[in-house]
Amino acid sequence: MALRMWASSTANALKISSASRAHLSPAFSLSRCFSTVLDGLKYATSHEWVKHEGSVATIGITDHAQDHLGEVVFVELPDSGSSVSKGTSFGAVESVKATSDVNSPISGEVVEVNTNLSEKPGHINSSPYEEGWMIKVKPSNPSELESLMGPKEYTRFCEEEDAAH
Repeated sequence: MALRMWASSTANALKISSASRAHLSPAFSLSRCFSTVLDGLKYATSHEWVKHEGSVATIGITDHAQDHLGEVVFVELPDSGSSVSKGTSFGAVESVKATSDVNSPISGEVVEVNTNLSEKPGHINSSPYEEGWMIKVKPSNPSELESLMGPKEYTRFCEEEDAAH
């Protein structure tokens, strides 16, 4: 009974919260599966995100991806100075459910690696867009960013993908 009451009050709070902020431009949006999709990022169909700032692009896996993977227990990342190519694997994420390759959404040189993930791979689950970032890349072809999805397109893509499964 207590769980049902909590779920009901949580659902009501979410409705009130989203309705009261309808006039504002949110910093994030929620898809029907409640995965967080941030504005200001680009997204690949393989569920990686890119934040391009100046001459560097930060890359990680999306909230949607980490949710489907489950608890992340190990992360394999490339060395700084190595090259990544758009659409090819640069590392892997191992969870209690599966091991998954992580593909680079853009090509370039790895200029920094999030070494904290070796000791705390769970950051990918708890903070996929902040503490869970994976690599920083100096893009060799910045126009590749234009082929990636924006937040609305990625949200729609996830909803359609989930509906198909």
